[in-house]
Amino acid sequence: MTGEALQLIDLKKSFGPAKIIQGVNLQIEKGERHAIIGPNGAGKSTLFNLISGRFLPTSGEIWLNGDKISGKKPFEINRMGLSRSFQVSNIFTNMTVRENVRCGVLYSMGYGYSFWRNIGNLREVSEKTAAILEDVGLIDKAHLPATLLPYADQRTLEIAITIAGGAEVILLDEPTAGMSHSETDRAVALIEKASHGKTLLIVEHDMGVVFNLADRISVLVYGEIIATGTPEEIRGDPKVREAYLGEEVEEGVPA
Repeated sequence: MTGEALQLIDLKKSFGPAKIIQGVNLQIEKGERHAIIGPNGAGKSTLFNLISGRFLPTSGEIWLNGDKISGKKPFEINRMGLSRSFQVSNIFTNMTVRENVRCGVLYSMGYGYSFWRNIGNLREVSEKTAAILEDVGLIDKAHLPATLLPYADQRTLEIAITIAGGAEVILLDEPTAGMSHSETDRAVALIEKASHGKTLLIVEHDMGVVFNLADRISVLVYGEIIATGTPEEIRGDPKVREAYLGEEVEEGVPA
């Protein structure tokens, strides 16, 4: 795959006098796994909200696969091929695990929602739903209400819902937050599998995850990208060390 999946052009976002995103320019290639890192308050979640349409930019442009999406509503952007997860688990707690994933599958296969259709009889939907649940390791819990899942499984379910929509560009906001080391390892393996052949943009605080998963990394500090490069380039960049990574480069990131 060649070409740009996402392009941000002089993107800015202010809330009153507070300038949160200050002229971000970024190009992400199709099929690339790109991580955004930065200290708390850097504007990472705001940037995700701009890309996914939850916030409107103050100025600047966002392009998805050659189409301008800045100013569009979230559901319009989703239909154009972009799906995202959230920093806080965002699942349908009153539905079963299977029903959560099936919602995404129905949408991706063009069925939408209708009260008169017996979706249980849609074999292709059932088979795809089961395949996704098998892939993410939740098939044995498919019958459970989502609210009964442990925290790590709820995060896994959210990733499953995100990929069930069939989007080619996936945004994951801190997918391993609050997980143990073993849960994190499992989540990373799942993300690698789920993003194969797709474009991934991820915000993550765990530097081990970032440096092992990303093809390229951008460092966001006070609403500005101060560096973009390969994990090796970011690890050795003195500006990044000074502004953010510091001792984490030595202690938290594999050499």
